[in-house]
Amino acid sequence: MSANDAPRVQQPSAPHDSAFLKACRREPVPHTPVWFMRQAGRSLPEYRKVREGIPMLESCMRPELVTEITLQPVRRHGVDAAIYFSDIVVPLKAIGIDLDIKPGVGPVVERPIRTREDLAQLRDLTPEDVSYVTEAIGLLTSELGATPLIGFAGAPFTLASYLVEGGPSRTYENAKAMMYGDPELWADLLDRLADITAAFLKVQIEAGASAVQLFDSWAGALAPVDYRRSVLPASAKVFQAVAGYGVPRIHFGVGTGELLGLMGEAGADVVGVDWRVPMDEAARRVGPGKALQGNLDPTVLFASTEAVEAKTLEVLASAKDLEGHIFNLGHGVMPSTDPDALTRLVEHVHTQTAR
Repeated sequence: MSANDAPRVQQPSAPHDSAFLKACRREPVPHTPVWFMRQAGRSLPEYRKVREGIPMLESCMRPELVTEITLQPVRRHGVDAAIYFSDIVVPLKAIGIDLDIKPGVGPVVERPIRTREDLAQLRDLTPEDVSYVTEAIGLLTSELGATPLIGFAGAPFTLASYLVEGGPSRTYENAKAMMYGDPELWADLLDRLADITAAFLKVQIEAGASAVQLFDSWAGALAPVDYRRSVLPASAKVFQAVAGYGVPRIHFGVGTGELLGLMGEAGADVVGVDWRVPMDEAARRVGPGKALQGNLDPTVLFASTEAVEAKTLEVLASAKDLEGHIFNLGHGVMPSTDPDALTRLVEHVHTQTAR
């Protein structure tokens, strides 16, 4: 089927009527909605052009630049939702944590949190601390029209991992040592981070975000018993804090196949699934009453168009009986991905699922 023959995607009149938000609410949709984690980023030449010479954290604090970057994949790919361009450490920077995002490394914290005295670094986040977020979302919602905007934040466990380790880690030995060896300090750390995270999400929702996603990127490093005891309470606190706004709440982590049921218990309306677990099996693990998001392996996009389409059909077939399904990758778009492959993927999902 050529692009000219493809069925026209039904255009919503307002974000509330969009396919994305309908799928989040487990309502009938005109087509399976699509968006991609890291859709606004290094895979796009226009992103690299506008970011040239601007450090990552500074770029997150320029409302007009944030607006342009957030809109780029919507214009190029025709995705069903935009995701606010930011970084999970932005609220930590905003409250005065001495950190920087080093190219090729990631967030690096100058003074890691290792003792109870170190908790004093974590003060409350106020809307004034991130006024640039409110301004950027105001600009975005006026530009996006009926396309919903997803706000996001890092989950307490993932933020704690960065703060305790001092940067990215493969083993999380310092974070886990605190979790096992000083559970009271660990609980207090995550509780403070839950408050900061909730405040950051509230700012985004009150500014106009239509949904929010909590990224617990490193939760897959935990056994289920440790997640339930030492992480779930803080994540649940975040979701409960924003429950009254009535916007869909999405929960995503990497390598979390064994945790999917627990992540659903934390209070999300939508559970994100990485590529390791088929969508129908993920639905069984999560249980009824939740929509699911996922889950094409991001590396599939480096294969031929025919291979991408075949693997996409496998995902759609596995998800055909779900209560609600949002098509996404099982993790973020990789920097060297061909943008045209993403554009073709959006069209393919829309075409194959048009109702």
